Amino acid sequence: MVDLIAARGVEDSATLVAMRAVPRHEFVPEEHRRRAYGDHPLPIGHGQTISQPYIVGYMTEILRPHPGMKVLEVGTGSGYQAAVLAEIGCEVFSVEIFEVLAVEARERLDRLGFNVSSRHSDGHFGWTEEAPFDVVIVTAAAGYIPPALVEQLRPGGRMVIPVGSVYGVQNLILVEKDEAGQVSTQSVASSVCPNA
Repeated sequence: MVDLIAARGVEDSATLVAMRAVPRHEFVPEEHRRRAYGDHPLPIGHGQTISQPYIVGYMTEILRPHPGMKVLEVGTGSGYQAAVLAEIGCEVFSVEIFEVLAVEARERLDRLGFNVSSRHSDGHFGWTEEAPFDVVIVTAAAGYIPPALVEQLRPGGRMVIPVGSVYGVQNLILVEKDEAGQVSTQSVASSVCPNA
């Protein structure tokens, strides 16, 4: 799986090493485990999916992850993306709007030994008490860039977020806040559907 991701252009060594170490099959339902290492999304219940491994790798690489980086993840899902970031050594705070997924992910991450702070809440509002964050990663499509997430970015920080229809064309947007607090955005990919 990771060799395929690297062949498709993901080069960040920390991302690739972490994705080799995190057991993806632990983050998918039992009935899908034989397909866990294919490069495609898989259902995790409640109408949600675990993202395609390439998308996980690509979005992680965009963050320029390193140990000690403080990360807000919006959309815990099964906990896989959070586990990859924690494996790199990031300080991860993850929010999930579906309570049952939040509870299952918390139990899974604890059982597997990944140090991730997580809670059930609406990700549009971020995690105010823990802000600011070095980076924000949004793993589910949004119709717009939530202002609270931009506000919670540290000066010099970056956010990656898929913007568009959940079932249609999405643009993967990189949001950067410079040291003076000025915000810029750019599309880094289109037709990316992390939850498709």
